[in-house]
Amino acid sequence: MSDVSKKILVLGSGMVAPPCVEYLVRNPKNRITVGEYDMLKTLDELIFICVACRTLPSAQKHAAGFPRTNAINLDVSSMMDLDRQVGAHDLVISLIPYIYHAAVIKSAIKSRTQVVTTSYVSPAIKELEGEVKEAGITVLNEIGVDPGVDHLYAIKKIDEVHAKDGKIREFYSYCGGLPAPDCADNPLGFKFSWSPRGALLSQRNSATFLQNGEVIEISSDDLMTTSKPYYVMKGYDFVAYPNRNSVPFREFYNILEAHTVIRGSLRYEGNPAFLQALANLGWLEQDKKDWLKDDMTWAEIQKKTIGASSTDEGYDTSLISRIKEVAKFPSQAESDRIISGMRWMGILSSEKVTVAGGNLLDTLCTQLENLMSFKPGERDLVILQHKFVVEWSDQKMETFTSTLELLGNPQRYSGMALAVGVTCGIATQLLLDGHSVLSEPVCLRRTRRKSATPSVCWWRKKE
Repeated sequence: MSDVSKKILVLGSGMVAPPCVEYLVRNPKNRITVGEYDMLKTLDELIFICVACRTLPSAQKHAAGFPRTNAINLDVSSMMDLDRQVGAHDLVISLIPYIYHAAVIKSAIKSRTQVVTTSYVSPAIKELEGEVKEAGITVLNEIGVDPGVDHLYAIKKIDEVHAKDGKIREFYSYCGGLPAPDCADNPLGFKFSWSPRGALLSQRNSATFLQNGEVIEISSDDLMTTSKPYYVMKGYDFVAYPNRNSVPFREFYNILEAHTVIRGSLRYEGNPAFLQALANLGWLEQDKKDWLKDDMTWAEIQKKTIGASSTDEGYDTSLISRIKEVAKFPSQAESDRIISGMRWMGILSSEKVTVAGGNLLDTLCTQLENLMSFKPGERDLVILQHKFVVEWSDQKMETFTSTLELLGNPQRYSGMALAVGVTCGIATQLLLDGHSVLSEPVCLRRTRRKSATPSVCWWRKKE
């Protein structure tokens, strides 16, 4: 392990940053001195962690209490500022929205700075691979929970099966970031620890997966209708639905013998049907509406969106009747449940709205963020399960499951922040230590075996 000084820039000061920083400053060999930013070049034999975000108070809040940690104000849309800060560090961890990762990597290429993200390898990142190799840096991606820990433990089990001449015939991986059951006390069975917009839209992706040797494609409009009950463990009533494109993971995971490969998401029972109803009723539309004004009521907006004839406000008969026609509820019980939930949300009321973004989705998100964010003392749940259906050389079939259940600690970190932040911290430390399998100049994802194995070992030490 090198004793040469290392400086780390953490972009983003959301909930994931503190556990990541806490992990990195725990290394006793990292002797760190707190100082003004322009003093860094005089310091040696340290890892200096600089937490940056667009608002200084937010960065200072997350940097406070950690030794050898400073806070700065940085707007990543300014390439000049980004180049200067990235160039002053040995490694940058990008925890900002994924749309900015390519800009961060471009800046890192200029200064030959290593990069770590917790996000999927996007097409924009993939396009930079040639420049990354030429610069001789490593861009390490997909090292959160999903993606991240899911890759690590999938590869671990797959390698164990292959080493015994077994074949993976079916592979399923489902993950959910949810409120703990005792905190799932609203009609959606969901609470927002991050952008409500992002959370809702994540359930509006299309999906592609391999089932019984056939590639199945599900449109974004139909995704929620495919959800089915899925047993993980006692005490939970989950439903599962496929998420994005699972087909490439047959090759990524080296399970070419598999006839079924499905990666998806978990929600509490009733959530997908409610999301589908909101979509059918227009509430997830992102385009600007010229008619959407602050002096309108929620009921008026719903009437306008679905073409209800009544001009009366409130829960009038014609509005409810039209909602039932448009939403096409499968049963009276579902109709009663979802309409009751809409009333709880206030979106059928005579209350005046505050329009956000000029569209229905952002206006709804503002309302839901007020109603459905985690309250003090509430905890979240991270649940991840892999299921492997294995055929052994004697043609016998066997099913294995690997399950992660992690509940947040309201006095410290949420389960999701801890799982993503610590995983990111472990991978970052391995990269800083010059671990041979992470020192390759390339855009890495955790589906590569030789890069996954050391991370599994370290992650298990921290379990």
